[in-house]
Amino acid sequence: MFGIYLKRELGRRKKAALVIALGLALGIALVITVNSVSAGMTQAQDKVLKSLYGLGTDMTVTKARSAPTSGSSGRPNFQFDANSNDSDDTQSSDRVMTQGGQALASSVVTKVSQQSGVASAVGALTLNVTKVDGSFTQGEAQSSGGSTGNSGQGGPGGGSSGSTAAPQVQGGGANFDVNSYSVAGVDVTDQTLGPLAGSKITTGKTFTAAQTDAKVAVVSKAYAKENSLKVGGTLKISGTKYTIIGIATPDSSESTTDVYLPLKQAQTLADAKNQVTTIYVKASDSKQIDSVKSAIQKNISGTTVTTSADLAETVSGSLSTASSLATSVGKWLSIAVLVAAFLVAALLTSSAVSRRVREFGTLKALGWPSRRVTRQVVGESMVNGLLGGALGIGLGLAAAYTVTTISPKLTAQLGNTGGGGGTGGPGGGGPGQQATQNTMEIALTAPVSMTTIALAVGLAVTGGLIAGAMGGWRASRMRPADALRSVS
Repeated sequence: MFGIYLKRELGRRKKAALVIALGLALGIALVITVNSVSAGMTQAQDKVLKSLYGLGTDMTVTKARSAPTSGSSGRPNFQFDANSNDSDDTQSSDRVMTQGGQALASSVVTKVSQQSGVASAVGALTLNVTKVDGSFTQGEAQSSGGSTGNSGQGGPGGGSSGSTAAPQVQGGGANFDVNSYSVAGVDVTDQTLGPLAGSKITTGKTFTAAQTDAKVAVVSKAYAKENSLKVGGTLKISGTKYTIIGIATPDSSESTTDVYLPLKQAQTLADAKNQVTTIYVKASDSKQIDSVKSAIQKNISGTTVTTSADLAETVSGSLSTASSLATSVGKWLSIAVLVAAFLVAALLTSSAVSRRVREFGTLKALGWPSRRVTRQVVGESMVNGLLGGALGIGLGLAAAYTVTTISPKLTAQLGNTGGGGGTGGPGGGGPGQQATQNTMEIALTAPVSMTTIALAVGLAVTGGLIAGAMGGWRASRMRPADALRSVS
């Protein structure tokens, strides 16, 4: 009897049922859309932090660089013989400098790994290589810095993706170019942490544990493309030739490191034996990151510990703005619309019950108890709620699919944090990198999880129950006499 009556009444009131269902559907669709976009924002932020920190890294340890001594500019000097007897003398010079904070002894890596709550720790050395190629004729060379004589000065580049070409320098018979690129020394015995962990080897192979001091290199995809480098080819740095064994493609955005070398080779190039600039740390429990950070800072003096939360605070740009809007304005907007949808459904249901005074009064006169009338109204509301949930899920999935298909581009600007005042980013050499701001571009997606679908179904049931409760309460207050009054 319940099912037959329910089907008949819903069939008679299709328009009213559809209006109630659509109201709930819009609220549920908005909730699904906001949740899926927020999930996409979170994924985008995770990609940004992963590209900085590398896979599995919870924090990095660096040491702030001490202030330069008086009279020291901190810039590399390049010496060229501009008085060569050759009519066209082509010369080249590389300058290798550690990048970021002050170097730490390799023994500090062991000390960090022994701290309570630390699962593993590896060291890395970040370098900036400034390469100057020039052809000189008889005459005087003048550098971009304005100094004259037989030397040209070129400061290190930004160390960002790809080589950074400085303006061509000319003057007094000199014509040369300054290019800069970043190099990371990798602990080949543990590549689960560190600069290379956030990239995949798409061509060739990665380092083996036996190549701790081998003259081999892995280059980023962008740097290889820019400089026409291939696996099996060679790369010359400061007079040393390295065989390229692999091409690395970052998991997200662009790599902030151009060339990867075994740690010992990088230390040799920089004349930094048994030194590292960044220590990558993985905590044994993600809930203990703050306590591990405090322990390292307390037990290893002079170090700066940067966590992913610290890095997240430095990320700005449209990604950060959109994320804030999604989590604040979007959340409250969806709540407001959902509450409004519930209230409208409840009021419409109550109004529909009021128009059925004769019907329910007659049923009570025939012996229907109030609870049976209430159950009938709640049953109708539940069907309306489930119908609204189905429509809302469909609309929400369509909206999420549209966002994913369009994939709007968001930018993330990585500010400065950590020791040495550099860009937070183990992917590019740790928080102690040279002070520069990297901009990453992330494509936004809107993934819909089963949890979100379950939430939508729960909201549909809740909406139906609220509307049914309001309508059932109104129906339970009716008396058979109300039906007689409506007839007269």
